[in-house]
Amino acid sequence: MPKLDLRSVTKSFGDNMVCRGIDLSVTEGEMVCLIGASGSGKSTLLRCINLLEPIDDGAILLDGVDISEPGLNPQPIRARIGIVFQSFNLFPHMTAAENVMLAPRRVLGKSRESLADPVRALFERFDLAHRMDHYPDQLSGGQQQRVAIIRALAMSPEIMLFDEITSALDPELVGDVLDVLRKLRAEGMTMILATHEMAFARELADKICFLDAGRILEEGPPETVFANPREARTRAFLKRVL
Repeated sequence: MPKLDLRSVTKSFGDNMVCRGIDLSVTEGEMVCLIGASGSGKSTLLRCINLLEPIDDGAILLDGVDISEPGLNPQPIRARIGIVFQSFNLFPHMTAAENVMLAPRRVLGKSRESLADPVRALFERFDLAHRMDHYPDQLSGGQQQRVAIIRALAMSPEIMLFDEITSALDPELVGDVLDVLRKLRAEGMTMILATHEMAFARELADKICFLDAGRILEEGPPETVFANPREARTRAFLKRVL
């Protein structure tokens, strides 16, 4: 059984259909990279998976259970499916550690004391223990993005979604953030990434999905999609970005 199974997922904003019957299966421990031009539906698809946007039609199954049913409380699902955006969205009046503790305290009802050790372990895991007590404006963009990833991981998610998390960073800071994803990949985290980092996707993804006009136009292992794309539209996109 797939860990995550999208079946004919459709999403419109007014007359603009952004996702047009998307089918996607993700197995446990798999890294799936979504590529495609801006406006192709990548970000909206991730927001639908995390239930930040209700879908209009189709189904999203997590461990075989439909989580897209209208009226379902999204909070327990969002604890299982973490999402990180290109904007860090850290609270400026809180330290890095306080930002990370906020959701486990509010959503899971955990105490600051019970979180102290696991949160420190997360910061140590991603080489940021020395920045735990710093405020966001005392951190570089790359460090802020790593804190945002740690914040999502503090909820112990089963799946992580990443929406263009390096696109707002200076080029020299991108590598540190990608190293975090490499660690998560090595640890077996199930991940779906919308990304423009083609070399990274080619190196680490299990599966590449090329989105065009709200559809997955081409899907397959990196060596197939990048080296021998089947669709003319895929070939044209890759010619521009590689």
